Amino acid sequence: MTVNETKREEILAKAQELAALIARSDEADFYRKAEEKISRNEHVQALISAIKKKQKEIVGFEALGNKKMAEKIEQEIAVLQEEMDNIPLVREFQQMQVEMNDLLQSTVGAVRDTVSERIDFDKK
Repeated sequence: MTVNETKREEILAKAQELAALIARSDEADFYRKAEEKISRNEHVQALISAIKKKQKEIVGFEALGNKKMAEKIEQEIAVLQEEMDNIPLVREFQQMQVEMNDLLQSTVGAVRDTVSERIDFDKK
């Protein structure tokens, strides 16, 4: 194994440690709990199924060139989506998605910034 391969494996091992740390974070725990509540909620699942069905209908109508029916179905989807978005449980889940994404983005940003600083420092 070359020095570069060893360094690469070390980096990947640290990345896995970081991933495990993130997976054990409060944000990840809250996200998992919110996702579980969503998956057990019959009303939310029914709305999701209805939206998916209507999305397939749109594809069919568009394939047939029936733009008017596709637009009608899109409006029906918007109504279903609005209903779903107004369910507190769904809003909680969406908020947890945002928080989880923020954690991941800030982690990636911290790694990127640190690497950039080190590369710039090493140039001097």
